[in-house]
Amino acid sequence: MIVVTGATGALNGATVDHLMDRLPARDIAVAVRDVSRADRFAARGVEVRRGDYADPATLADAFRGADQVLLVSASDPGADAVALHRTAIEAAVDAGAGRILYTSHQGAAADSPFGPARDHAATEQVLAGSGVAWTALRNGFYAHSLGWLTGPWRETGRIVVPADGPVSWTAREDAAEAAAAVLTSDGAFDGPVTLTAGTAPTFAEIAEIASDLSGQRIECEVVEPEEWVTGAVAAGQSEFLARFTLGIHLAARDGFFAGVDPLLGDLLRREPRTVRDVLAGAVPATP
Repeated sequence: MIVVTGATGALNGATVDHLMDRLPARDIAVAVRDVSRADRFAARGVEVRRGDYADPATLADAFRGADQVLLVSASDPGADAVALHRTAIEAAVDAGAGRILYTSHQGAAADSPFGPARDHAATEQVLAGSGVAWTALRNGFYAHSLGWLTGPWRETGRIVVPADGPVSWTAREDAAEAAAAVLTSDGAFDGPVTLTAGTAPTFAEIAEIASDLSGQRIECEVVEPEEWVTGAVAAGQSEFLARFTLGIHLAARDGFFAGVDPLLGDLLRREPRTVRDVLAGAVPATP
């Protein structure tokens, strides 16, 4: 049996959908914090269990009978993500899981300016010391994040960033489909597995793509990091969120998100979605 956590979220929910194209529903269970939000899986014959990393007492039953457990990374930026992940990993080991998979990040590194990347690196170390087989799905930076990282460029004609660098923007939908392929690969992938789109454009290059798609000239402007934070706060963003986002841009500048890997396309058996594909779905073209 495969147990998938976080299935009421977009990423692992889509992974379960793809798993159901490959496996009978009886071979899949979902472990979620709020079972009332998982009715769509129950209606299709998937067993729904309560499982909350912050409530360790729920995890023994959540992971019961699992051959594989797919752990979604904790998403609350104020939580101790590594401690939550460690609790879940230990529970999966205690439940007898033969393999633990984890939604990591391409930029996982202890020295990254982006806080979650440091958490991913630390979690991978916990997995490596767990004593069971493990797979870290190092997904490229999710392309839907461009919706807020690029700001109101349609109105202003500018994408303003505090630093620029290449990022292998990867569609979350593609990462979910690939995760289902890895889960059903009979243990073919061990350790870190990099899943990215085929290119890594900078924000300057994204501005060029947006210009082409929208029919208006979009400029990319790089400003000093502290000036950018001050502007974000003045526009109503909390300083915590502004500095969290600053870490993304600094990590991009330093090359942490620059690598690309053909494996995602191999698993999908097609070309992964591109930034152009993502923006084309959101940018109305000028008549």
